[in-house]
Amino acid sequence: MWNIQRTVRGGCGGGRQRIQGNENMTGWGFFRNFADTIWRPFMKSSPGRPASVIVVAFTIFLVVGALACSRLLNPTGNFPGHKTATTSYVTRRQVEIPLNCTEYTRTGKCPGNYPTSADDDQEREGGATCPEYFRWIHEDLRPWAHTGITKEMVERAKKTANFKLVIIGGKVYVETYQKAFQTRDAFTVWGILQLLRRYPGKVPDLELMFDCVDWPVVKAVDHSGPNATDPPPLFRYCADDATLDIVFPDWSFWGWPEVNIKPWERLLGELKEGNKKTTWTKREPHAYWKGNPAVAETRQDLLKCNLSQSHDWNARLYAQDWISESRQGFKKSDLASQCNHRFKIYIEGSAWSVSEKYILSCDSVTLVVTPRYYDFFTRGLRPVHHYWPIKEDDKCRSIKFAVDWGNSHKKKAQEIGKAASDFIQEELKMEYVYDYMFHLLSSYAKLLRYKPFVSNKAVELCAESMVCKAQGLEKKFMMDSMVKAPSNTNPCTLPPPYDPPSLHSHLRRKQSSILQVELWEKKYWEKQSAQ
Repeated sequence: MWNIQRTVRGGCGGGRQRIQGNENMTGWGFFRNFADTIWRPFMKSSPGRPASVIVVAFTIFLVVGALACSRLLNPTGNFPGHKTATTSYVTRRQVEIPLNCTEYTRTGKCPGNYPTSADDDQEREGGATCPEYFRWIHEDLRPWAHTGITKEMVERAKKTANFKLVIIGGKVYVETYQKAFQTRDAFTVWGILQLLRRYPGKVPDLELMFDCVDWPVVKAVDHSGPNATDPPPLFRYCADDATLDIVFPDWSFWGWPEVNIKPWERLLGELKEGNKKTTWTKREPHAYWKGNPAVAETRQDLLKCNLSQSHDWNARLYAQDWISESRQGFKKSDLASQCNHRFKIYIEGSAWSVSEKYILSCDSVTLVVTPRYYDFFTRGLRPVHHYWPIKEDDKCRSIKFAVDWGNSHKKKAQEIGKAASDFIQEELKMEYVYDYMFHLLSSYAKLLRYKPFVSNKAVELCAESMVCKAQGLEKKFMMDSMVKAPSNTNPCTLPPPYDPPSLHSHLRRKQSSILQVELWEKKYWEKQSAQ
């Protein structure tokens, strides 16, 4: 054993005293030795001073000492029961990004003090692996994987684009070619601005063309063959198997003021609560659809499946008049109040429809009429797991069978509905929407074979330039969807691309599930005919 000297603090006054002891005098062993050195002198009796008196005197000494210590340790002089300020320990500083409309109105210029990187970037938590549908980013950019993207390719996309967007040094510049329908372009750009606020300094410099019209236009057949030109990279909200347009989250994730659809982050919570109001078994045992039939023949054809005197196809269908609804204050179009049926129908409009994510979120079995188009997340949905496929060319009979099947297989039907709403709540939450944008734009930027630059026709846009001049619901939705501070976590980790065998296997499984449903449906109607 080593013989050592230790300095300890005695009492609450902080006086120092040296003691000698052994190296193993730690913890409770050290405390017992220290206590003995204090007690023993007082416990010894002396002539004329009984031990009991000494004990009482020492007890008083301890009480007074304890009170004195409490005063010293609590310099405010407050006693138990008095509210005092508490000290909180912040492990990561989160700086809120200001919105300065006063300064913008005075100068007409975007602030120059936006953060270009997060102060705590090295301390951020690592992101989890992104959802499976992120793998389609690799497929959407595959046409340029070997050639890269040149300035000439980008300029060829200008033919139908609504605007060109350039990001340089974390700032956004937009050159508008033609105004989009309603506020599609404004809320799309607003969404990209929020991405930069969420991940400052992480989105690389880039230049892209964006088309806000529904229909994809970059036909694959026009860019195949030995003498074909490389396709122009054109961003839009949807594509199909015959086109090469690059799909991007649609404007409604940040709000659709013309039809009073709230920003997705807030609406997602309302949909979750609305879903709880009526359990699946207590809902109407029919298929529900409400929308604008005027935009597509296939929707007008769907209305033939409505309840009539001659047929009940198990469908309850309603035409949505948005002009009338707007005049009445959108009282009958609250999406969170439309989870009242066991089955809900999704059918495309003039192209893909933003309604799909709202329909899928209801715990109802989503009956998807064979779609032609896809958006950025729907390729992650699996038939008979997330939805039930409906024939496009035989809608009424297909809907009738689906509803009868679901009502007679309630457990499985509820599992399908729950899988869809879980997908929407967990894999399509707003942070994943931003992460998809981040990975898509970052991967796209890596393909550029030139340095982006700002033309003299482009205008710098920022939160102030958009929200400070906005009015009504447009302003409200921008404020509601504005990112207040950089994220505390890094983006999720992009999964690797499909290899050819796994991609073919994935597509084959989906097709096999659809064929299985068609076989069940065929047998169902054969049995009905035999009765």
